[in-house]
Amino acid sequence: MSSIIRTPRVRASRVAYGVIGVVVALVWIFPVYWMANSALLPNVVLQSKTPVFLPFGGSFDNFAAVFQGGTFFPALGMSVIIALVVVAFCLFFAFLAALAISRFRFRGRKSFVLAILFIQMLPAEGLFIAQYKLMASVNLLNTVLGVSIIYIAAVVPFTIWMLRGFVAGIPAELEEAAMMDGLSRTQAFLRITFPLLAPGLVASGVYAFLQAWNEFTVALVVLQANADQTLPLWLRGFIRASASKAIDWGQVMAASTLVALPVIIFFLFVQGRMTSGLVSGAVKG
Repeated sequence: MSSIIRTPRVRASRVAYGVIGVVVALVWIFPVYWMANSALLPNVVLQSKTPVFLPFGGSFDNFAAVFQGGTFFPALGMSVIIALVVVAFCLFFAFLAALAISRFRFRGRKSFVLAILFIQMLPAEGLFIAQYKLMASVNLLNTVLGVSIIYIAAVVPFTIWMLRGFVAGIPAELEEAAMMDGLSRTQAFLRITFPLLAPGLVASGVYAFLQAWNEFTVALVVLQANADQTLPLWLRGFIRASASKAIDWGQVMAASTLVALPVIIFFLFVQGRMTSGLVSGAVKG
């Protein structure tokens, strides 16, 4: 009798949670939709007092106007190269450091972990002068290498902290069992542990990618040449050019959509691996 009474309550609670989840998702996605919707509407419609929620009668003229300047694709290439370099090196260095912290006991281990936390507390703005002088002294201003080095140094500490949790969540008994079967420590790690780290590597890679893709202030300091700009700097220059006259919000929204689109595509490719559920139950059976 109690189970019969409990079932409708469970169903009602699930429906309520589902409705709440849908409402939260709609609130979260509305700014993105509004940006894309505004990118398809002419500036006259956007400046009217009546909001237009559906792009009926819209066009891709704003996107065409953005492409006419010929500066989007160089900025896109700059951002893609920097993001890929940062992701690759951050995952490499953070992976080795997280493995060392989680699997080995050595002198200074706790101090190293605390140093990672303290580095995260340093305000980025307080390092701008030192970073600029350092890049200028080695002739790395306005270069992919220069800005990538700064991004890697800023992202690696938190990436180490993220991967440390994933590595620690994989039982060491898996590697020990493989070593008892005749594998070396390196072979046991590569064949057993490394595949289980895929969710952690993907999650850390997404974090590094987003940090490198959306970063603005460091790029503003290091990349001063107009020909060497990332997409956030390009978008700023685009808005400043529009500010000399009446701002065409349709073109600004089209430019913003183009900046956000690669991030959305990247996330769609990797979102299926962003879970640590592959680790659960690995030692059962």
